[in-house]
Amino acid sequence: MVSDHDHLRVLIANQRPDRLDAVTTIVVGLGHDVIARSIEITEVGAVTAREHPDVALVGLGSSSDHALQLIGEIVRAAACPVIALLEDVDPAFVNEAAKRGIFAYITHGDGEKLQSSIDIVLRRFAEYHNLEGAFGRRATIERAKGILMERHSVDATQAYEMLRSHSRSTNRKLTAVAEAVVDGHRLLPRQPTPD
Repeated sequence: MVSDHDHLRVLIANQRPDRLDAVTTIVVGLGHDVIARSIEITEVGAVTAREHPDVALVGLGSSSDHALQLIGEIVRAAACPVIALLEDVDPAFVNEAAKRGIFAYITHGDGEKLQSSIDIVLRRFAEYHNLEGAFGRRATIERAKGILMERHSVDATQAYEMLRSHSRSTNRKLTAVAEAVVDGHRLLPRQPTPD
């Protein structure tokens, strides 16, 4: 059953080798590449950082602590979403896994259900990164405004207008102008202090 979806690079982690095999079969059947399979907590972070998976699937094996540690290592090492694979609903595990950074969980994962979860998770992950980027851009603009307010003795509205005006006249994005102000302000001479 080859999928019409994007071809993804998938990391699979589970304490149980039989579950690793079963999930690998499903993922390959969906038309995705299994780029790494991991059982060991000590290896999964390095494998994740090296392989840059699009998504990671972590199964709950015999130990929930083991699965939670796998999730934690993957989340710390990669910029990819993690989906927990459960055989039965386990609210306590799901709550702990959510604290460590999973984006979704599924139970009794057949191929169709798994692909639907992956599609949803990838959309939410992209939205999360876009929102994170928007907050970062906003913070940069605010820092640039503060620098301009201090250097030119103007209020916030005037500082923003300076950024916007320069952005338009140079045909550069507002965030690029703000980044230039923030990056370059230390190179400028200090404002003389009034005597």
